[in-house]
This record gives sequence, structure tokens and C-alpha cells, in this order.
Amino acid sequence: MSDGDLGPVLFAYDGSDLARLAIEEAGRQLEPGRSAVVLTVWRPYGVDFIPANEIEFDAAAPEEVQSAAEQTAAQGASMANAAGFRAESLSVKEAPTWKGIAHVADDRDASLIVLGSHGKSGVTGIFLGSVAGAVAAHSGRTVLIVHRRN
Repeated sequence: MSDGDLGPVLFAYDGSDLARLAIEEAGRQLEPGRSAVVLTVWRPYGVDFIPANEIEFDAAAPEEVQSAAEQTAAQGASMANAAGFRAESLSVKEAPTWKGIAHVADDRDASLIVLGSHGKSGVTGIFLGSVAGAVAAHSGRTVLIVHRRN
């Protein structure tokens, strides 16, 4: 099957080690040369990503959060390109995060959503929820959830 028959791979990238691991694992599992979109979802105040290059910004200033999210997505796209994808970066403002991922997957007709699982469970998982779990539950797309290796 050629890339023309498939939509892009959508990477949900928050700058974490698990998000990096998810890109690396997809690079091992999928055919090289696939198109990809590396997405960082953002919102003011409740910043849910680790900014690229540890840049500092004011979480109450939307334009600064957006800029940091764009830089973070670009960092992820660079990693995806190194893993064999033809990647572009994208940042979107959305809350909760899983909705932003699902909306972009639909808008871009993604064939696969790839994200790392932070493994929130128990009381933390109940109150904070799991982005990976919510994406898998609410998106009609195929989802690859990558877990930390022990």
C-alpha cells in the first residue's frame, strides 16, 4: 500500500520522553517515508506540554504559550523526520487535550494516531484522566499507544 492510499500518521507530541519514545517506536513499526503531522495541543494556564529547549514563557500569555507549543511541535517533527517520516509540525489551542488530537485526526484524515501513555491509573487516573485512553475511546481512528519499556 502506498502513502497515497493512507492518511498521515498523527503524532500527539507533548515534549515528554514518552512522546519521543512513541515517535521512535512508530519509526520501527511503520514503513519509512510516510507522511506525518506532529501535533502539540496547548491552552493558556493549563500547559500540558514540556517546552522545547526548556524555554521559559508566561503561561498566562496566550501568544507565549502558542509560540512555545509551535517550537515543541517543530522539535517533534524534526525527530519524526529523523525516524523516517515526512513530517510537518502543528500546534492547536484546545481543551481538553484529547479533543484537540481527535479533531486534528479527523481534519487531516489521519490513518493512525500515535501517542505515549503516561500510565496514569488509580486515583490519579480517575481525577486527571488519561489523554491516551480518551483518544482511544472517543476517536474513530486507529490508535497506537506506546508504553514505557522497563
